[in-house]
Amino acid sequence: MTRRRAFAAFACLLLALSLWQAGAGAYIHVKAGLAQILIDDAWRRTQAGDISARPWPWADTRPLARLEIPHLDASLIVLSGSSGRTLAFGPGHVDGSVLPGQLGVSLIAGHRDTHFRLLEGLAVGETIIIEDREGIRHGFKVTATRIVDARRVRINVDATKPRLVLSTCYPFDAIDPGGPLRFLVVADLYD
Repeated sequence: MTRRRAFAAFACLLLALSLWQAGAGAYIHVKAGLAQILIDDAWRRTQAGDISARPWPWADTRPLARLEIPHLDASLIVLSGSSGRTLAFGPGHVDGSVLPGQLGVSLIAGHRDTHFRLLEGLAVGETIIIEDREGIRHGFKVTATRIVDARRVRINVDATKPRLVLSTCYPFDAIDPGGPLRFLVVADLYD
C-alpha cells in the first residue's frame, strides 16, 4: 500500500468517526427535544383528566405538576419520581414528600447542568408557581437558598404549612457530577 492510499484510508476513517460523533451528539439533542414535546402532550392529557398519562408507553414516570418561575421566564413539567431515568427528562417529585400545595414539604429535584441550572438565578423574595393536575395554581415565595452537604443534612419533610424545596447538585459548574453538595431553594406558600 502506498503512502497516498494509506493517508486516504486514514482520512476516510477519521471522517467516518467525526460523522459518527456528530450524529451521536445530535441524537441526544433530538431525543431531548422530542421528549419535551411528548411530556407536554402528556401534561395536557393529565389536565384533561387522564392522571395515568405517560409521555411514552414504556415511561416509568408521568407528569405531576407545572413549575413556573416568572422572574426567569421558565416553565418546567415536574415528573413523578426522582430516579436518574426520570431526572434525565425533567425535574422530579421526590417520593415520600407531599404533593406541591399540600400541608408539609414537597421536594423536587433536578439536574444542575440541565433543567435546574436556573436555580442559581433565584433569590429570596422571588415567586415560584406550581400548577397541579387539577389546574390549581399555588404561589410560593422564596424564603431561603442554601448549600448543604447531603452526607450530613437530611431535609425534614414535616412542616406546619405548605412548603416547596427545590434541590440540585452544587456547584453549578462542577466538572465531576454527583458530588455531596446540594443547592436548595426553600419557598413557602403565600396567600
